[in-house]
Amino acid sequence: MKNFALIGAAGYIAPRHMKAIKETGNTLVAALDPYDGIGIMDSNFPQADFFTEFERFERFVDKWHRDTHKRIDYVSICSPNYLHDAHIRFALKNGADAICEKPLVLNPWNIDQLKVIEEETGKKVYNILQLRLHPSIIALKEKIEKDLTANPDKIYDIDLTYLTSRGKWYFISWKGDQSKSGGVSTNIGVHFFDMLTWIFGEAEENILHLKTPDANAGFLKLKNANVRWFLSVNSDYIPEEIKAQGQTTFRSITVNDEEMEFSGGFTDLHTRSYEEILKGNGFGLDEVYAPINIVSTIRNLDPIGLTGKYHPFCKKVLD
Repeated sequence: MKNFALIGAAGYIAPRHMKAIKETGNTLVAALDPYDGIGIMDSNFPQADFFTEFERFERFVDKWHRDTHKRIDYVSICSPNYLHDAHIRFALKNGADAICEKPLVLNPWNIDQLKVIEEETGKKVYNILQLRLHPSIIALKEKIEKDLTANPDKIYDIDLTYLTSRGKWYFISWKGDQSKSGGVSTNIGVHFFDMLTWIFGEAEENILHLKTPDANAGFLKLKNANVRWFLSVNSDYIPEEIKAQGQTTFRSITVNDEEMEFSGGFTDLHTRSYEEILKGNGFGLDEVYAPINIVSTIRNLDPIGLTGKYHPFCKKVLD
C-alpha cells in the first residue's frame, strides 16, 4: 500500500484522484486546499489530515516521515495550472513522485527544469493523459499505425471541435486569467493536442485564426495530419440541434470526414492512469513536451482571422 498526499483537494477533478487512490488499494495521508468545504473527503479518506495553508501542509509532510519512519510515495496535484510547477518541485524535493493533472505546466522550459530536478532527486513526474488510455483512441492509433506502415507519407484531414459551457464564475476565477490557466486552448484543449500528436506526429506548423477570452481556433500541421481546431467555453456556439437536446457540451473529432465516437468510456480512466503509474508505466516529462509546446506557442500568437484553413465554427464568432 502506497502513501499519498493531495494538493488541490477541493477542485473539480480531485474526487477522481481520491477515487483512483482508493480503488488502487492505497491511502491518502494528507490533503491541502485553501477552501475548506470538502465533504467529499468523508466518502474517501476521512482519516486523512487536512490543511488550508501550504506552510502547515509542508511541515506535516516533512515531520510525518520523521515521526513514522514512513514516506509519502506520491503527491497528487490538482491545483490551479500556474501552481503545478511549484507543487511538482515540492513533491520531488520531499522524496515523492508527482502525479499531476493536465496541463502539467504552462511552458516547455518548465519541463526542462523539472527534468533537472528529477535527476537530482531520483524521483519521477507523471502526467494524467487519460485520452491515451481510452479504448476508442487506442483503436484509432492502431489503425493509423497500420495505414502509415503501408503509406508513411499519408496525410489525414482532421476537424477537432470542443465546446464546454462555463458560466460567469469561470472568468472571475483563476481559469479566466490567461497568466494562471494558460487560456482556453491550454485549459480545455491540451489533452486533445496531446492525443493528436501522439497519433499523428509532432507539430510542424501552428497558426491561430481566432483568440477571444472564451474561444480559440486555429490550424495545426502535424507530421501526418492537417488539423482545424475550435475550442470554446461559450454555449452560444454549440449547434442548435445539440442545445435542443438539453446538452451543454459538444465534442467532435472527424478524421477524413468520418466521425470518431468516443463519448463514453471516460468513467474509470483516472483509476486506469493510476494503475499504470503504480506499475511504472505512466506518462512522463518527455511525453508531454509536444502538447505543452503547442499551447505555449498558441498563447503567444496573433490571430490572423478568416484566412487559410480555418475551422468553420470561426464564422460563428467572426461573422
